[in-house]
Amino acid sequence: METRKRSVVKAVVWQMIGLAVMTLIGLFMTGSMRVGGVMALVNTVVGLAMYLTYERVWTRISWGRVDVIPPR
Repeated sequence: METRKRSVVKAVVWQMIGLAVMTLIGLFMTGSMRVGGVMALVNTVVGLAMYLTYERVWTRISWGRVDVIPPR
């Protein structure tokens, strides 16, 4: 099971990568760094909230999880 802190760190790092990629895509699509940056920022905020929620929901689902009992 993951701690909440680990889930948050994973989500923040993933969103930083996404922010950079979306800024470049926005720049390419609009020709404006400002518009591309705003698009990327909105996407990052929404994406971070959704990812954290998604991760926390999946930590409560036992389907497909195998618990390994350590040897004595």
